Amino acid sequence: MKKTVGILGAGNIAQTIATYLIRSGHEVTLSNTNAEKLSEVVRSLGTGAKAGSVTEAAAADIVFLALPWLSVPELANRIDSWDNRIVVDATNHFISPDFQVADLNGRTSTDVVSDYLPGARVVKAFNTLYFKVLAQPPQQNGGRRVLFLSGNDPDANAVVASLIEGFGFAAVNLGPLSVGGHLQQAKGPLASLNSIKV
Repeated sequence: MKKTVGILGAGNIAQTIATYLIRSGHEVTLSNTNAEKLSEVVRSLGTGAKAGSVTEAAAADIVFLALPWLSVPELANRIDSWDNRIVVDATNHFISPDFQVADLNGRTSTDVVSDYLPGARVVKAFNTLYFKVLAQPPQQNGGRRVLFLSGNDPDANAVVASLIEGFGFAAVNLGPLSVGGHLQQAKGPLASLNSIKV
């Protein structure tokens, strides 16, 4: 039985992730703060996508967080409990409109996100590649494009790695957030690294 999937956000990364999920046979509930834009996005994604409230999207078995950094605290305050759900953190801690990196006092962005989502099993993934690169076919030059992930719950990491592999990518598990979080986050060594596993 397919797990239910929600996406909080409807921008470029959210739409790209939704496309892969739908191709893999998942039904996806998307939510954002702009109802008109959300309706357009759902129409463009077609069968398998539906619009929902923040609460409905966040109630899924797996929830993708794909929205601007400054929107995370506000969204988190609208959910009473994350109840051991898997949350895939695809955010980067950029501050619009100049895309300056937020000062997190040495913490990783996903550590901060985890504080906002008590009870969630947070996995960092889908944040290192530009959406246009992520949208390209995963199979390239006789190999598969690499997607990195990290998280403190091995079972949650395995679920997300399985999703990534199902999309056609090569999943590379970097282990706990204390290691992978630093490598993957904005301005980290793996940010924008487009590598192919052969």
